[in-house]
Order: sequence, then C-alpha cells, then structure tokens
Amino acid sequence: MLNLDQHLSLEEFISVVRQGEQVDLSAAAKARIHKARAVIERIVGGEQAIYGVNTGFGKFENVQVGPDQLAQLQYNLIVSHAIGVGENLSAEVVRGMMLLRAQSLALGHSGVRLEVVELLLALLNAGAHPVIPAQGSVGASGDLAPLAHLALALIGLGEVEYGGRVQPAADVLSSLNLSSVVLQAKEGLALINGTQFMGSHLALALHDAQTLLATANLAAASTVEARYGSHRPFGADVVGLRPHAGALAVAAELRAHLRDSEIAPSHLVGDGKVQDPYSLRAVPQVHGATADALAHARRVLDIEFASVTDNPLIFPETGEVVSGGNFHGQPLAITIDALKVAVAELASISERRIEQLLNPALSGLPAFLAAQGGLNSGYMIAQYTAAALVSENKVLAHPASVDTIPTSANQEDHVSMGAHGARQLRQIVEHAQTVISIELMCAAQALDFQTLRAGRGVQAAYERLRASVPTLEKDRYYRPDLFKIRELVVSGELLDVARRA
Repeated sequence: MLNLDQHLSLEEFISVVRQGEQVDLSAAAKARIHKARAVIERIVGGEQAIYGVNTGFGKFENVQVGPDQLAQLQYNLIVSHAIGVGENLSAEVVRGMMLLRAQSLALGHSGVRLEVVELLLALLNAGAHPVIPAQGSVGASGDLAPLAHLALALIGLGEVEYGGRVQPAADVLSSLNLSSVVLQAKEGLALINGTQFMGSHLALALHDAQTLLATANLAAASTVEARYGSHRPFGADVVGLRPHAGALAVAAELRAHLRDSEIAPSHLVGDGKVQDPYSLRAVPQVHGATADALAHARRVLDIEFASVTDNPLIFPETGEVVSGGNFHGQPLAITIDALKVAVAELASISERRIEQLLNPALSGLPAFLAAQGGLNSGYMIAQYTAAALVSENKVLAHPASVDTIPTSANQEDHVSMGAHGARQLRQIVEHAQTVISIELMCAAQALDFQTLRAGRGVQAAYERLRASVPTLEKDRYYRPDLFKIRELVVSGELLDVARRA
C-alpha cells in the first residue's frame, strides 16, 4: 500500500500504474485537504469574488455566481470541457493521470473535499479507468479536456473501462458500491487544472527510456564485438578527458559488457584498421548525451510529482487564495521536446550500427548476414524497417513547445502544446525500442559467425536471445522473432541477464 503524502517517486508511480499497487492517503495528507477545504467554505459564505470559486472561468472571470448555483457551476465546467477527441488513452496512462491528480490534491492547496480524492483513489484501486480521448489539450490551463473526461467518472457520467469492458460510469460505480459526488465550489476546477496528462506520459516514457538507454549500450557493445570493434575508445582515461556524466556512465557500462572478451585480443594486431566508425567509437558521447537528458528529465519530474498545478491556489495558514500560473505546461513541454530528440538519437545511431553489420563492404561479414546470399535475403529488409522508424522519429521530434495558439478569447494567450509532445515522446520511445531490438537481432546473427566468446555481458545476452530465437540459417518469416526480442528489451529481461553476468 502506497500512502500518498508530499513526495512520490518514479518507482512508486510505476508500481501503482503497472503493477497495481494500492494507494491511500496519509493522515497528514487528509489533514491538509481538510484545512484547504475550510478556506473555501469560508469564502462561499462571504461576498468576495474569487476566481473559479464563485465566478465563471477563463474569459468569464468577472461574472460572479450566486451561492445557490455553485454546484451547477462546477457541473457545467466538467461537462462543457469534456470535448476530447481521437483514440482513447491506454489504461496505464489513465492510471498515471489518476494517481498524479490525487497526489497533487493531497498536497493541500486545492480546496477539494476529502471524499473527492477518496473516490478517485477508489476507482484507481479497483482498476476502473475513465475513458479519456487523447486529443484536446493545449497544455496550458492544465490538460483541461483530458482531465474533464477523468472528472466525468466521479460525477457518474461518461464511460469507464472496467473488467475488460467499456461501461457507463454510473454502472461501474454501482457495481463497486461507490457513490458519485456532487461537486461543490472549486472542486471541478481543481480536478481539471493540472499537468497530469503530460506528467503521466512523461513518467512512463522516462521509465521506459531509462531501460532502453541501458539496453542500447548493450546492443552497441554487441555490435562492437560482432564488428571487431576496438574497446579502447571506452577507456576511463579517454572518456575522462571530456567528463560529461552521461558519457562516463555509458563508457563504464560498455566496459562491463565487454570484460573478458576473447574476440578483442584476436584482432588487436594486424587487422589493418586505424579507427572505427563513429557509430561504434563515439557511443559514450552519443548515448551519454541521451543519459544526461534523461537525468534532467528525472529532476523535472521529481519536482512535478511534488507540485500543486491547479488554480487558484489555497494557502490555509493565511486564508489567502491566489491566481497563478502553476498549471502552465512549459516546464514539462520543453523537457519532453528535449527528451524526444535524445531518444530519437538512440535509434538513429543504432540504425547506423545495423548498417555496419549488414553491409559486407563495412563488416567483412556475409551480405545481410545470410550464409547463402542470393537465394536468401537475410536481414536486408530489417534495416529498411529501422530506417523507416528513424525517419518517422525525425518528424515526431520536431519541438511541439515552440508553437502556441491563444485560447479562451485571448485570456489564455500563450500555451505550451506539451500534450502533443508528450504523445509524440511515447511514440518515439516505442520506435526506438524496435530499432534497438533489430540491432540486437542482427548482432546475434553476426556473432553466430564467431567462434570466440564475446565479453561477459554481450555473451550472456547473446545466449539468452538465442534461447528464444534461433539462428537465421535460411530465409523464414522472422517477424515473430523480432517481437520476441522486443519483449526481452521492453521488459528489461535481456538487460538484467547481461548485468548479472
């Protein structure tokens, strides 16, 4: 059981979103929620106009709403903002949004009642996920449209995916013996003013990209061995002369995977090569830059996980209610765009290493790694697939955050477009996972032509891969092979095997 309080780690996020760990509120979080709600209750009893509490929204900020209409105001907000379109988000993204929205509310500066947060967590714990369309957020006044679809379920409207079926929210609540809530002053706004759509996508992508980077290091080491590459550029003394943290870490991991290689000593003398191509020699520098980008994204995400992102903000100690800009997605949007480029580069350099393995003029190996080329095409078209994904990533990696279109009659005159970048980031990670899997598939085939043992990590990964996918002795339908390898990559199993070795 995870008790939400003031801090949430990426590891805890993953345990809830993917492993189904149950979630509750800490006693301190409940106390904070009650204190913030008390401020709202006092405001409701007075005549002061407070944005979002007893006024309209956006351009209607100056329209005051009477006490007898505040519940209707919040209801209207949710149903009018739930206008998302496109394909529905995956269950894991929705789970992430639910968890992060509850976490932000638990910090005690939003003014909702405890029962609202508890209902949100009850649905999360039950595996009941509101149906949320992917498109509609511009990433500025929070992810308004997606979060409105999330809030719909709490008031018994919209649809919920539960038990493998999409059902009316009211039916799911009834089957779980839960009651919908009637949103009171400020509560609808608190539910939809936030960055949780962007945050959930970023958290999932960052977690997967961390595993992918480490697996890309393993793939590169495998190609170095299969391609008779030099280990010397990965030396601590060499990389230490330009000591970026990411490059140092990548070089250390390469050295670990290549330790005790029998292949390297066999070609140290007399092979005629002066230096390797950049896609082998510069792995610490290229992969290391991605590592540094991942580290920055982790720092941003740690801050976001401990942030209040709705508006206005409640300060229980002073009773002050302040309209601010914490809902703006720019800190995430720029980070997401940088990460898009960083992950796309992992696939880009991997595709070049695939070419190094398949092109006989570069590798000295049979063309396309086919033992009987001509009759057999070998892995010729695998490189086409990698090239296609790398090129598509170039389009997806265009920064979304440089765009802005004013909304709400120019009240919201600068927006982050971070939601677009967030969705693109997930796609780029998925494409890169496939490209790295293709490289590992080709590297294993190239190592089949080798009689000496590769370095410890490489050899262990090669043997694990061969336990699932046999050598390509002649042409066959090998697409299923690729997906078996991809599963080993995505799950982290192949990496774990190599690291244990």
